[in-house]
Amino acid sequence: MDSDQGRGREAKAPATDAGEQDDAGEGSSRSLISRLFGRKPADEDASAEAHAEERARSAGERAMLLNVRRLRELKVLDVMVPRADVDAVEVDGGLEELVSSFRKTRHTRLPVFRETLDDPLGFVHLKDLALRFGFNGAVHDDFDLRPLLRPMLYVPPSMPIDALLQKMQGGRMHMALVIDEYGGVDGLVTIEDVLETIVGDIEDEHDVADSFSFRKEAEGVYICAARLEIPEFEGEAGVDLLADDLDEDVDTLGGLVFMLADRVPERGEVILHPDGHEFEVLDADPRRIKRLRVRLKRIGEASEEDEAAAEAFSPAPASRAAPAEARAAE
Repeated sequence: MDSDQGRGREAKAPATDAGEQDDAGEGSSRSLISRLFGRKPADEDASAEAHAEERARSAGERAMLLNVRRLRELKVLDVMVPRADVDAVEVDGGLEELVSSFRKTRHTRLPVFRETLDDPLGFVHLKDLALRFGFNGAVHDDFDLRPLLRPMLYVPPSMPIDALLQKMQGGRMHMALVIDEYGGVDGLVTIEDVLETIVGDIEDEHDVADSFSFRKEAEGVYICAARLEIPEFEGEAGVDLLADDLDEDVDTLGGLVFMLADRVPERGEVILHPDGHEFEVLDADPRRIKRLRVRLKRIGEASEEDEAAAEAFSPAPASRAAPAEARAAE
């Protein structure tokens, strides 16, 4: 209201006769109509974003406006789900397997591939499956997934996010596979991923409660998702995990542990950081690390090697018992 009144005063100030007042009134009407129908007068176009930010009524609105601006800088690569985390089904799988995949993933759409994810055929919608085969889970020996396939949108990882959003809206598509220059699948992006860059995480009734990034278990001990960004963890824990001799291209804790081990470690393994921190693998499969326990080495805390060296050079037990023997002799 204040900003609108301010613009009204600016329009009326020069009006000294009836004609000028009519012009001011007409301009005010045009401004109102423009706001109602999403159009701006030509002289406001240059400062539209600045006015929008000034009119923000809360920090949340200002953050949302900044995120909208940030869309111009983001690429598909920045928001996509990596290939290792893409849930998809094989075209020749049975009905029971498909239903199980929908139940397990809680998705309404699943990409469909032939033999490998690098040969995608489209996607299947849960609604189409239910309408054709019912909701009772009855077995159909003649089940064929191909007639249910819908066309998939394919985009490069370098596509700007705002261009992706326009493409999705124009084609009424809710997800797209991200294809690299060689035709392989890099990942998957949904319209929800795009919207979350603007409004933050979107949780619905199907989101599982344990989809956390990290929690503090004890002093200096954290349970972390392997996909947790390293800067986020460093900011919370107050440590620097990427020393000068480590690869700065690593983005996540899982990537750091993979680099330190030079392989995908097994569940239960403990991987040591050069600074003495420990990464215990709590959950992993042959392809990726899923969850970690991070034990930070406190400043001044001796490592096992230091303790062993100190014990080797410590006085003999007899010398520690000497004062007691002396008192007995007295």
